[in-house]
Amino acid sequence: MFACVRSSYFVVAFAALLCPRLAGAEQAIIKRPGDHPRYAFEAEPHLLVGWREFNDGPGVGFRGTIPIVHNGFVSSINNSVGIGFGFDIDPVRHANRFAVPIVMQWNFWLSTHWSVFGEPGAAILFGEGREKNRPLFPVLYAGGRFHFTEAVALTLRVGYPDLAVGFSFLL
Repeated sequence: MFACVRSSYFVVAFAALLCPRLAGAEQAIIKRPGDHPRYAFEAEPHLLVGWREFNDGPGVGFRGTIPIVHNGFVSSINNSVGIGFGFDIDPVRHANRFAVPIVMQWNFWLSTHWSVFGEPGAAILFGEGREKNRPLFPVLYAGGRFHFTEAVALTLRVGYPDLAVGFSFLL
């Protein structure tokens, strides 16, 4: 029994020594302009829920983003700008209407594992439910990514007109 207690102390001591090293692996990079993954295209398949039509069920979509400025609008921080485009089918069970969003994506690279973004833009609505005199409507999103690696991230996007969760692949 005494050996068991000693080995428990060893495990706790080892964990206490290891935890600061794991926390130290996360590095803030926001003040290092240009210190983010270089990619030519971001592919993001996602699931979505429309704010206006929760009763209809979930939808699916895809967003593609092409970086146009690798060192963004603010030269003293780590930011980039891209043009995003895609499609959203909401809801899947009807699949009789879809939107084609076109946005400007402004990324802020906070740390080695976290980035956030804002996306103002517009979407073209096709199919049933679209207003004939208003097929174009504004969209506005804010989101964040948890980067598992430099090339793969879990992405959450919240805004008008929906919420999306997906995976980003930086190619």
